[in-house]
Amino acid sequence: MNFKSVISFKDLQTELKKSEKLFLLLYKSGSEQSDCAYQNLNELKTDNKEINLLIADVSKVKDIHEKFQINSVPAFLEFENTKHTKTTKGCHKPEFFKLLLDNNLYTATNKEDDKKAKRVIVYSTQTCPHCTTLKNYLKDNRIAFRDIDVSKDQKMAEQMVKRTGQQGVPQIDINGRQVVGFDKPKIDELLEIR
Repeated sequence: MNFKSVISFKDLQTELKKSEKLFLLLYKSGSEQSDCAYQNLNELKTDNKEINLLIADVSKVKDIHEKFQINSVPAFLEFENTKHTKTTKGCHKPEFFKLLLDNNLYTATNKEDDKKAKRVIVYSTQTCPHCTTLKNYLKDNRIAFRDIDVSKDQKMAEQMVKRTGQQGVPQIDINGRQVVGFDKPKIDELLEIR
């Protein structure tokens, strides 16, 4: 994957005007975590040719992290239509960055409810109508989830079958509890949806 370096906040603003969606890795060269994030992004293989990925070394670029109140790196920032929409901190595996870049990781915040967020993973395929219904239901209820397309990830498909003994989708993992199909009452119970 090709990175383009930005050297200032002004430089970043110029790049933001050029594309609808853009990603920026703020890192500090020589830092173990930052080098890990940089290397894992560099190893990434993605089919999405429209990804615009920028990098900025905070030891050289002093004004970007201050503008976005970033006080630790590595930090992976997402922008849509010139607006900063999300920050993901730390070093993550290439697969995680791929999900972020390919927009398969959906997150939401629920300001009305301060309950501890649950870890939710949806196993789906693009051609499955029940999968779409389940994902829309989670989004409507502002439940953060990770979406894994098992038709594109053989390893994850095998793990899914190993856990439940079932090949059908959708399947959902809620804090380690498996639900096969769109079993709304069970999902509502595990996610405490009223």
